Amino acid sequence: MLVLDEIETRSALPWTGLIEAIAAMFKGSCVTPIRHHHHMQVPGESDATLLLMPAWVPGAYSGVKVLSIFPDNASRSLPAIFGTYLLSSGKTGEMLAIIDGGELTARRTAATSALAARYLARADAEELLICGTGRLSLNLMQAHAVGRALKTIKVWGRNRASAEKTAADARGLGLPAEAVADIEAAARSADIISCATLSSQPLISGEWLKPGAHLDLVGGFTPHMREADDTAIRRAKVFVDTRAGAMSEAGDIVQPLKSGALTAETIHAELAELVDGTRPGRLDDRDITLFKSVGAALEDLAGAILAYEHVTGATDARQ
Repeated sequence: MLVLDEIETRSALPWTGLIEAIAAMFKGSCVTPIRHHHHMQVPGESDATLLLMPAWVPGAYSGVKVLSIFPDNASRSLPAIFGTYLLSSGKTGEMLAIIDGGELTARRTAATSALAARYLARADAEELLICGTGRLSLNLMQAHAVGRALKTIKVWGRNRASAEKTAADARGLGLPAEAVADIEAAARSADIISCATLSSQPLISGEWLKPGAHLDLVGGFTPHMREADDTAIRRAKVFVDTRAGAMSEAGDIVQPLKSGALTAETIHAELAELVDGTRPGRLDDRDITLFKSVGAALEDLAGAILAYEHVTGATDARQ
């Protein structure tokens, strides 16, 4: 059985291959039951979350991710997310691989945002704003830079020192990153804004979004979290990774649905419809687009299969 740690998982998930693997999975016959979402009390701290996310391609592969999210881990200099992915044969049930779930989650989340931006961001977008300085930030920068000539990447965080460090780490990877203190000014000039925070209050005002901007929201994963306000929802054409997930779990969708700023009918498409061409993405260079991702188990399965086949040279668990 293959066991991949964080570094090995990262090496086994090259960005271009991962983006294409996720696109192919959205087009395919993957089965994704509703994920299990449990709150766990941590005395004296914010509640933690336990996620169990199964998915399978009939007769080929099956898998489940066990993921924990502890928001206050930053105070301990620990990642907020820990997890493990268990990949099995979809024909025999044999366990094939144990894969680092935190790294898999970070990379597949960023790759999914980059895939959505392929359909929703302007082709000539060259300025990216990253809001947040956690694990996802570097991954989002790298993924959005795949096939896109980004000239400027701005990094904003509540902690300026963390933003400076994240920008420095990005420059070490060859990305044109700089830390910024003024989120409004950075948002007003950005072509793509990608938010990866655990905020419960909107960070991005819709009034700041320029014509042609693309807003990518990946941080909020509960109905009580929010990264953009109702004005952003009203001004933008809204897209989601999956309607079922976003409309039940994402505060950036759930709350506007309750307030009337958004209706189910005005969600233009989910990612599978963009990928298979049944619904259009951006139609005009002046459109403001918004993509809300809460994560789908098929994205994890796509990444796990890619990592397993990348390392072992296997082509299909049915062989």
